[in-house]
Amino acid sequence: MPGETPLLPVAEARARLLARAGEQPKPIETVPIIRAAGRVLAADLLATRTQPPFAMSSMDGYAVRAADCRPGEPLRTLGESAAGHPFEGALQPGTAIRIFTGAKLPDGADSVLIQEEARAENGFVTPANAVKPGQFIRRAGRDFTAGETGLSAGTRLTPSHIALAAAMNHASVPVYRRPRIALLATGDELALPGPDVPPDATMASNLIGLSALVEAQGGVVIDLGIARDNEASLNAAVDRAIADRADLLVTIGGASVGDYDLVRPVLAARGAMLDFYRIAMRPGKPLNFGSLGSILYLGLPGNPVSALVCGTLFLVPLVLALQASARAGAERTEAAFLGRDLPANDRREDYLRATLSTDAAGRLIATPFDDQDSSLLSVLARAEALVIRAPGAPAAKPGETCRILRL
Repeated sequence: MPGETPLLPVAEARARLLARAGEQPKPIETVPIIRAAGRVLAADLLATRTQPPFAMSSMDGYAVRAADCRPGEPLRTLGESAAGHPFEGALQPGTAIRIFTGAKLPDGADSVLIQEEARAENGFVTPANAVKPGQFIRRAGRDFTAGETGLSAGTRLTPSHIALAAAMNHASVPVYRRPRIALLATGDELALPGPDVPPDATMASNLIGLSALVEAQGGVVIDLGIARDNEASLNAAVDRAIADRADLLVTIGGASVGDYDLVRPVLAARGAMLDFYRIAMRPGKPLNFGSLGSILYLGLPGNPVSALVCGTLFLVPLVLALQASARAGAERTEAAFLGRDLPANDRREDYLRATLSTDAAGRLIATPFDDQDSSLLSVLARAEALVIRAPGAPAAKPGETCRILRL
């Protein structure tokens, strides 16, 4: 339409959002390593020790010198080395030391004869085969060495990261504080799940789904509940967000331009600055982003699928960016092949709910559902990915390549 504000491309909207999040303060706190899973490291983590701290055996058997280990020629056994109980002394020529997995390799030994290839009797061990120097030995520092960077700042800690940090002898780690995300549903028609829901009510499912989305990305949810379609109710909810020290206020619904869409005028009256408010995407065109003082603001559409798709595209990277996660701006899409015909697309980037499968050639196939209405949560719940269609994309046939975002 003449004079209409152009729709903002999805990529530009996400770039603006991440840039603003990058400017926000990110407090750091120290937490015990056992409670650090899912948190984002605020500094590089260096190893304080070497792992393994010494050369050790990777198998049960006999520590030997490879040059002494000849098939059928017995070696005298001097003693044993077990994990935590090393052999005191050095290996002598023509001898062997009984050794167990994880035990320190005795001085003078350069390989391990595994017990399956040895016959032990009367204080001697006879090799069945020759061994090579270094065989079945884990060298000192093979995993990491003292002073080495084991984990980088910006890493969101998985169980494997936690184990590595503990192995590097870190009892606690510096992490970014979890961002506080205030979630507010809006609308007179909404009700929370429970036994006394009016028959004509609309369930506030978006509030529940987005809470799970935020928590899965490490955010702390401030549940503001439901604001009714009046200024007093909306202002009271915003007051609670400020009092609870929210880093981000997320409103659901009420962000368009209808008579009952009051979120933008209420926030504007409080001095909010709006960065953008219309996105060239489907579902989810009426998406708002800006700030209210020190609090960032994200206004999501009220349609259930629109809210959750926009949450996946914008809220997820925003919550990660507020923790300085290295994954915030990472490319999350991948290539696949279409499983059905698609018509030509219009000027908005389309996100089609789809299932995933593998064909006989091992190719990843994405098949969009027939009905893509933005109210259908049952379709979204069955979807495994979003098929992304660029603005103006021509009609496509099965087997053509596409980009997908896994759900």
